[in-house]
Amino acid sequence: MGMLNGRVALVTGGGRGVGRAVSKLLASEGATVAVNYRRDEAAARAVVDEVEHDGGQAKAYAASVDDVAAVRTMVEAVVADFGYVDILVNSAGVASRGRSVADTDPEEVERVIRTHALGPHHVSQAVLPSMRTRPRGDVVMISSAATRRLRGNGAPYNMGKAAMEALAFTLAKEEVANNIRVNVVAPGLVDTDMGERLAKAQGAANIRDLDAVSPFGRVCQPIDVARVVLFFCSDLAGYVTGERLYVDGGGPVTSY
Repeated sequence: MGMLNGRVALVTGGGRGVGRAVSKLLASEGATVAVNYRRDEAAARAVVDEVEHDGGQAKAYAASVDDVAAVRTMVEAVVADFGYVDILVNSAGVASRGRSVADTDPEEVERVIRTHALGPHHVSQAVLPSMRTRPRGDVVMISSAATRRLRGNGAPYNMGKAAMEALAFTLAKEEVANNIRVNVVAPGLVDTDMGERLAKAQGAANIRDLDAVSPFGRVCQPIDVARVVLFFCSDLAGYVTGERLYVDGGGPVTSY
């Protein structure tokens, strides 16, 4: 018996990076997984194929999380296909370009905040009617250790993730009476495509170069983050809501 048998999870950005690891792990524990993607249909369908190959159930759904109409249509489709959504993992994300406030394009600020703050608000709002009908609901926000340090040259990302966390802590208070738990997972640098770009921006030839100076001798892997998501969604965290758990080895080499 898996820890999530009978549950239905919607994972935004579920086809790549951390979202991919989350989708596969939740499915391996018995959840039916709706794999959201914005543009990379092939990656999302590859995750679905892997889940089905391993005996699980999954389906890919296209929607940009910052598009309210597209989000509502997606959630309606998921509920029509599977009956309900009782797990939401807000994992879709984009990186900022590492510029100072003085040099940042206003369009970049809006794009990053739409994805990290407005998107989770739209998706959370869309799933709540279904989630409230279930014995238990879980919303997990994939934030960042950036919110602990708020270093320079990353204001759009810092602002977006900080707003995401504000949403999470507010939603936790609003929905506790409906048996919905809302928690935050905040990784440091993770070995993903985005993490690779961030590592190169710091001067590394590739992200593996940072293993030697990272906690425990390695950069955080997507599965490290996915396991914490699973914890929050499982009975092991049945009395936990409104919490933030950093997954950065206690002291990453970067704020992301």
